Amino acid sequence: MTPEDFAALLAPEGRALLDALRDYDPSQELAVATRLRREHPAALVSAALGQARLRQRAVAKFGAEDAFRMYFTPGGGEMATRASVASYRAERLAALGVRSLADLCCGIGGDALALARLGIRVLAVDHDPLTVAVARANAEALGLSDLIEVREADVTEVDTAGYDAVFIDPARRGGRGRIFDPESYSPPLSWAVETARAAKYAAIKIAPGIPHEAVPAEAEAEWISDQGDVKEAVLWFGTAPGTVRATLLPGPRELQTADPLPDPEAGPVGRWLYEPDGAVIRAHLVAEVAERLDGRLIDPTIAYITADELRATPYATAYEITDVLPFGLKKLKALLRERGVGILTVKKRGSAIEPEELRRKVKPQGPNSATVFLTRVAGAPSMLIGAPATPPAGPPAATLDR
Repeated sequence: MTPEDFAALLAPEGRALLDALRDYDPSQELAVATRLRREHPAALVSAALGQARLRQRAVAKFGAEDAFRMYFTPGGGEMATRASVASYRAERLAALGVRSLADLCCGIGGDALALARLGIRVLAVDHDPLTVAVARANAEALGLSDLIEVREADVTEVDTAGYDAVFIDPARRGGRGRIFDPESYSPPLSWAVETARAAKYAAIKIAPGIPHEAVPAEAEAEWISDQGDVKEAVLWFGTAPGTVRATLLPGPRELQTADPLPDPEAGPVGRWLYEPDGAVIRAHLVAEVAERLDGRLIDPTIAYITADELRATPYATAYEITDVLPFGLKKLKALLRERGVGILTVKKRGSAIEPEELRRKVKPQGPNSATVFLTRVAGAPSMLIGAPATPPAGPPAATLDR
């Protein structure tokens, strides 16, 4: 989509076409396109169909009410912050007293929209002309253009001195896919850190796989998951230097410490197995969860916690374990057949076997269900078989500070 194509979508004819395509079936695209081209320019029909597809995909990230009013680029919608995460971050910035913010590498404006909805004045900057046009259109579509100024510029040349905070979301994708080296971000992480250090408050969105040793000493490092799926990591400046935090949405439920515990001891598999949330694992806070559960690891290198007592925790999912076996496909297949297991959930950690490969080989059949963990126990390839547990009711989750 070119900027000219996008401008046509903003005109009355384009808007009406998009409204008409809200609920169209992509599997019928050829027939729909053929019909629409009898009444509208072919280029406009192609742009509208593409935008309609992007809006449908964006519902999962932004919700239907916003997604069907917003505009997207193919890459911009994929890389934009999920609305729930953007809202959480905006609330945290607002709680710090931030009333104005420079959003550098703003993309289609997902974070800027969440900030403006809390009354924060935002300068949203991106270097790509089409992305800037989309971000500006989104601010207008959601009635937030009075609070969001969208500017096309090189973010490294923007003066942020007049703002209470800076938010930086460097591009982490290139022509060959994801970029894992922080210095290959655009702009590089080192530049983002220097810019953050000059601000009263700052947040830098980074990939959740960043090594802990790459986190600056004066930063707080936060890993965020939404409904169990790790979404991002954020480096905060001006908040709690040296703190690591795992934030679980919805909630939020927050586990944090500036003095991490040593890794827990490993021991025999008990009746209960706990799978920590991905944000807890990324934040290296498994030991903190194990302490709360009076638990131990099943292996020194595996982030599964086992315990002899079932306790409620928002930071891990509990399973009741019925069998602990050495790894063996024949043995597993026979056990599943004996128990009539046809619905098999496969989880793995520390195993080379892929879940789909295992299902294909054991061919589960029957009315019952089970969960199998492919992992290591005391260094040996093992299979743990069980089912999700119903944790006992517990007190409301609270932040753990150490």
